[in-house]
Amino acid sequence: MKAGWAATILAIFMAIIGIVLTIGGAWLAALGGSIYYLIAGVALLASAWFLFRGRLLGGWIYIGLFILSAIWGFAEARGNAWAMVPWLIAPLVILVLVLLVMPTLTRDRNRWKLAGGGIALGVLFVAASFAILGMGMRTKAAALPAASSPGMTDPSVQTTGADWPDYGGTNAAWRYSPLTQITPANVGKLEKVWEVHTGGLPTDPDYLKLYGTENTPLKIGNLLYTCTAKNVIVALDAATGKPVWRVDPHVPDKWIPYTTACRGVAYYKVPGAVANTPCAARIIEGTLDSRLIVVDALTGKPCTDFNGIGQQDTKIGMGEVYPGYATINSAPTIVRGIIVVPHQILDGQCRCSPSGVIQGFDAKTGKLAWAWDVEHPEWNGYPPPGQTWAKATPNSWMSSSGDEKLGLVYLPMGNYAADYISTGRPARSNQVNSSIVAIDVTTGKPRWVFQTVKKDVWDYDIGSTPSLIDYHGTPALLVASKQGDLYVLDRATGKSLAPVGSVAAPPGGVEPSERSPRQIVSLWHSLKMPKLVESDMWGMSPIDQMICRIQFRQADYRGEFTPPRADKYTIEYPGYNGGSDWGSLSIDPVRGVAIANYNDMPNYLKLVPRKVANEKGIKPRFATDIASTQAHAVDPQWGVPYAIHVNAGWRMPFTKLLCKRPPYGGIRAIDISTGTTIWDRPLGTARRNGPFNLPTFLPFAIGTPNNGGAVTTASGLIFIAAATDDLLRAIDERTGKVLWSVPLPAGGQATPIVYQQDGREYLVIFAGGHHFMETPEGDSVIAYALPREG
Repeated sequence: MKAGWAATILAIFMAIIGIVLTIGGAWLAALGGSIYYLIAGVALLASAWFLFRGRLLGGWIYIGLFILSAIWGFAEARGNAWAMVPWLIAPLVILVLVLLVMPTLTRDRNRWKLAGGGIALGVLFVAASFAILGMGMRTKAAALPAASSPGMTDPSVQTTGADWPDYGGTNAAWRYSPLTQITPANVGKLEKVWEVHTGGLPTDPDYLKLYGTENTPLKIGNLLYTCTAKNVIVALDAATGKPVWRVDPHVPDKWIPYTTACRGVAYYKVPGAVANTPCAARIIEGTLDSRLIVVDALTGKPCTDFNGIGQQDTKIGMGEVYPGYATINSAPTIVRGIIVVPHQILDGQCRCSPSGVIQGFDAKTGKLAWAWDVEHPEWNGYPPPGQTWAKATPNSWMSSSGDEKLGLVYLPMGNYAADYISTGRPARSNQVNSSIVAIDVTTGKPRWVFQTVKKDVWDYDIGSTPSLIDYHGTPALLVASKQGDLYVLDRATGKSLAPVGSVAAPPGGVEPSERSPRQIVSLWHSLKMPKLVESDMWGMSPIDQMICRIQFRQADYRGEFTPPRADKYTIEYPGYNGGSDWGSLSIDPVRGVAIANYNDMPNYLKLVPRKVANEKGIKPRFATDIASTQAHAVDPQWGVPYAIHVNAGWRMPFTKLLCKRPPYGGIRAIDISTGTTIWDRPLGTARRNGPFNLPTFLPFAIGTPNNGGAVTTASGLIFIAAATDDLLRAIDERTGKVLWSVPLPAGGQATPIVYQQDGREYLVIFAGGHHFMETPEGDSVIAYALPREG
């Protein structure tokens, strides 16, 4: 029978797809990959040929290919429902078209009934496949440890409950509230009670695109304290959200580094000061242009006893600092009256970057108490005349935690400048790279160092604030790394209290003599997933899945710690967003449970020789005077022979989908006593995610990339946003089940807080969005509470 126009058009369409799959499939097979795509391409060409000729055989060939695809997909999915998307969805669309065309090639009186039945059967089969696999992905939760009394000890002399006095709740970084008014039984009744727009955003269009406030407010007494993207400190009435006072330090836009972030402010009560007198209690903020701003907590007026003007320049001693290269974007930590001030040194720019020096300032007078420059351990204060602190040393960009009893502050350390090349790093810097350093706040000298990566060239700095815990009777520190490993350390000595081992690390790269043959790993608990295999590659269709498989086969990937290369791409898994990043852990000190939200994505990266980088105009910001959203994607690394190109998350440029199959992020409850998993769930739905950056509005849990942390309450609830679906949610600590969620007006890349005011429990979050996470921008502080009785 002669083919009609419908069969002809469909045949041409299928032939185009068949050509792509045949060529790509042959390429993949030659690389040692799956032969499915070659088989599928040939089958599609055969089906297209017979349909073009008006033969029913073309339809039957495709039906056979659809069945083969489903069987092949099930074999590779390993129980992951989302893995079946490229095997079933696009093939189902073509199946429907084929079944609609087949009746035009025959005169059988039942042809349309058979076609309709076939379509219904295909749709039901696909729906049932996803439903069955989806149910199989739901793992049963283990028993939650019983509550103990009195629970863990917090040595920070701060408490949560009515208040939230520190970025991490307290200096112990538990992110925990003992409040119980909001429970798993009534959390579904939560309602928004107020919303405030803080403003304080950049005005220069070049910097507006770097949005991402990441703020966690504080609450002390009747006031809530937050800071805007541009470091404007805003005090709000804790019950109504009404603005009380506002202080603008007037930070120029040009000082914005990679993200316009103000993660939080610090609160300090001067010992012996008479309550409610000027600056007896003060709010302390670090700014993007590296100043400390100190104001009265009740009025917002400057504390003039602090350096005479209520502020202090922390760049003194660094030498010339180009705007954006040394910033403070996290809340300072105060231990024994010393403000410990680290800096974020702009990543990937130049070996001439400013020092990562750690400074301690007196919280009352503003005087420098000490400074720790790793390359000049003999210096106690500012550098000698005519000298500066050592350039490019490892910095600490995230908030630290502190032990008031021991007088120690625990600093999560970053990398020496030029993250992906270790040649030329000084020995002392190599010893503290990607480590936890415990600093004695009395002397400013390191008490101990625990390093998680040797000669790091993967940007595996520690991005999480370590948490103070009790571990089998010993005061301990729980450290989460970007690799996903969790370490339990003695707070006083830094020695591991839980099993630690090592793994063989792949050799090679552009500096093979620099690579350590073994790297440390935790044997107590890890968030990392098994090594990637080709079948983990994903896409919206067999075509982009095939392309990802080709990229996988072309890259150098020999597991974790595969070193970067210049001659081909390498796969870094997990990528530099974790594992665990700045959202950090939440600790239930009564039940002995750690809540860890994490990312599960690879990076696809390649070193770029300096000559090629120069030809492409890859230069530091100081040489271009342009703030780029490509920072961390293309970094110049001046001063070493290579720039770096990083495809974070390993995304396809056309579809914007990640090459690895979901989930891309999760949340896990861990029994601290044993290091075992209680439950593990994908974090984030597909509602705001989809191909071409288009929202699918699907409410199904897919596990999205996430940044931001969780807060746990004594009633057994976990509150978290963080994911790219723009939802704030409440999770049952016992089961991991989402009990309540609400859409936010912007991305929730921040950590919420819980406090009580006038007998009412409030849940508050700053919804500011994030450019890197591609969530909507905003400036909302939003409070939720249960309806008032009566």
